[in-house]
Amino acid sequence: QVQLVESGGGYVQPGGSLTLSCAASRSINSIDLMGWYRQAPGKQRDLVAVIHRFGITNYADSVKGRFTISRDNAKNTVYLQMNSLNPEDTAVYYCYAVYERRDYWGQGTQVTVSS
Repeated sequence: QVQLVESGGGYVQPGGSLTLSCAASRSINSIDLMGWYRQAPGKQRDLVAVIHRFGITNYADSVKGRFTISRDNAKNTVYLQMNSLNPEDTAVYYCYAVYERRDYWGQGTQVTVSS
């Protein structure tokens, strides 16, 4: 099993930046895929960015060029650096992992972008 704990959400003005962290309970070298999804009120949960075990990344078109996903194997942590935030980025952000063919989710962290 994998436990995922997010941190770093909060309130930011448009154009600002935030960095989300997701700490895993086991070595992320053993986890096939990790990433971030988000869910805005009344909408479905959508992929934001993922990073594969070997470092390949994928991003939603809406965040390309603004968000960067990265990993620190020594800390068993995945990060989401978010720049040039706009109100449409407001959502609950969930950390996600695939390990031994099972999906795991964190509890979510709220990101609010507003002036």
